[in-house]
Amino acid sequence: MTGKLDLDPATVRRARELARTVGRPIVELAEQHTTVSVERATLRLAGLSGADPDGTPWVNRLVDAVRADVGLEHGVTLPVWDALRRAEGEDLTALAQKAAAGSVTFRVPEGEDAARATRAAARQIGSGIERIDAARRTREELVARVGDAPRQPWIYLIVATGDIYEDIPQAQAAARAGADVIAVIRSTGQSLLDFVPEGATREGFAGTYATQENFRLMRAALDETSRELGRYIRLTNYASGLCMPEIATLAGLERLDMMLNDSMYGILFRDINPVRTFVDQRFSRQVHARAGIIINTGEDNYLTTADAVEAAHTVTTSQLLNEYFAKEAGLEDWQLGLGHAFEIDPDVPDSFRLELAHALLARELFPDAPLKWMPPTRHMTGDVFRGYLLDGFFNLAGALTGQGILLVGMMTEAVVTPWLSDRDLALQNVRYVLEAAGNLHEDFRPAPDGFIVQRARRVLGESIDLLERIVDHEHGFLDAIADGTFGLMKRPADGGRGLEGVARKSPVYVNPATEILTGGGQ
Repeated sequence: MTGKLDLDPATVRRARELARTVGRPIVELAEQHTTVSVERATLRLAGLSGADPDGTPWVNRLVDAVRADVGLEHGVTLPVWDALRRAEGEDLTALAQKAAAGSVTFRVPEGEDAARATRAAARQIGSGIERIDAARRTREELVARVGDAPRQPWIYLIVATGDIYEDIPQAQAAARAGADVIAVIRSTGQSLLDFVPEGATREGFAGTYATQENFRLMRAALDETSRELGRYIRLTNYASGLCMPEIATLAGLERLDMMLNDSMYGILFRDINPVRTFVDQRFSRQVHARAGIIINTGEDNYLTTADAVEAAHTVTTSQLLNEYFAKEAGLEDWQLGLGHAFEIDPDVPDSFRLELAHALLARELFPDAPLKWMPPTRHMTGDVFRGYLLDGFFNLAGALTGQGILLVGMMTEAVVTPWLSDRDLALQNVRYVLEAAGNLHEDFRPAPDGFIVQRARRVLGESIDLLERIVDHEHGFLDAIADGTFGLMKRPADGGRGLEGVARKSPVYVNPATEILTGGGQ
């Protein structure tokens, strides 16, 4: 018996064993398939960037041309580097331009031609992975030299005006006011784009486009502010949607520190095909593992559609699955920002005690993970005074249960996009609670076998029951997603966006990026 909740270690082991049983077929599915975004990410690692005059990225043009000639099932590595060896283009950009004009015919080389193409590709792609390694070392050096956040939980604040040049001063001001992590929300609908826009962007819809140049600009600005404040300011964006592997790759190259990267968010809330999502997710998490990026998962979103008390066990189940998928891809405990949220209806009796039970259960199940604690949104009514109080209770729950990453709640949630003054007041709320509470989590211990302990054990038990039912499904996890088990959304494996961009790997499939990332080499 261990921890404040006295969870039975055998019960916890059983939960993880079931998560492994549920998750293993999904990993095998991902290993057997590739997607257009995985192949485009591979080309980005090799150095291909830029776009044609219409804004279509060269990686899209090149992958589409290869696919039209020889299919996707072999990957793009062999056809592309074979074409380069045959002098069809002097470099990847020239080859992509000729391919877009219809001036190149691709083939799948065999024998020694295939071996030479593979070796050439491995050298070029390996250089890109070395750039990610260098970015990770730079982060570690900056944290050591400049200093780190003074406490946990890290204070996580969102900015996104649509204009990267407006986002930068807002992000710097938020850091000066106490934020430790800056998240730049993507423009609405970017997750449904099957390409990554290029360049610095000045227009967006309730957010700012995720592009490599926007990443570079914000990272440089926050480095400047980090030196000014004497603490490293972390930068977050979103690796989800149809371009998950590419955005993960760009984040690694430009030294982002956290990425939203959930196993099911795109499936449930953007209707992206489950197979496409799981294939893309595994590659993206391998990149995050290599880059030293902390992932944030999206279990909090389930509670915006399902009841936070009745569906609490689905959050725990998803956290266990996300942990399995993440570790299988190479992520370590310190990189697992598993999500959960303060979303119980405040009118429910004992709502705060229930919140503490759920938050403490997550903390005890994943003791070495940072955990991302999300503020109330569903039951924010527009009464800013009530909202400010709810956010204060949310902050207190985070302090009492030792959460690692605390997203700043806004009292104007559900009313307007927050004003700068709203953010200042919200940060004051967080700072007061965290400073006043100090290490209160060390003193907080619920009564043995009391309400909080019994509730946590019940949720864990219901999670195990759900995992057992998923194991019994004919098609396991994919059936459970199709049945609406998570977030009340029914998403069948043969439906959703992006399925046409998935291909089953042929026996001669080659991708040096996956080989390096899986083996930890180079």
